[in-house]
Amino acid sequence: MKIVMAIIKPFKLEEVRDALTAIGVHGLTVTEVKGYGRQKGHTEIYRGAEYAVSFLPKLKIEVAVASELVPNVIDAISSAAKTGQIGDGKIFVSPIEQAVRIRTGERDGDAL
Repeated sequence: MKIVMAIIKPFKLEEVRDALTAIGVHGLTVTEVKGYGRQKGHTEIYRGAEYAVSFLPKLKIEVAVASELVPNVIDAISSAAKTGQIGDGKIFVSPIEQAVRIRTGERDGDAL
């Protein structure tokens, strides 16, 4: 089992969700986050004054899947979230040692 975490642009959420649903991934967690990467933020003008925005709004998507689905999940997220512009995001994959469905007590693969 693996957890795939992706940081994406907020307006790409529906496309990513649809792409994941199309490959059979039906559960995901979405968190609103702020951060920056190589672009180091940007400048904006508000009421005539220019100011720096250091942390850009992003969404963090977390999906727990069976290990064999990871390449498909990465491909689905990458293709759906890509705009070709700086700040498209990142994908991270980490192992899951154990999973438990609280309602039924199912464990590991059955809990996903």
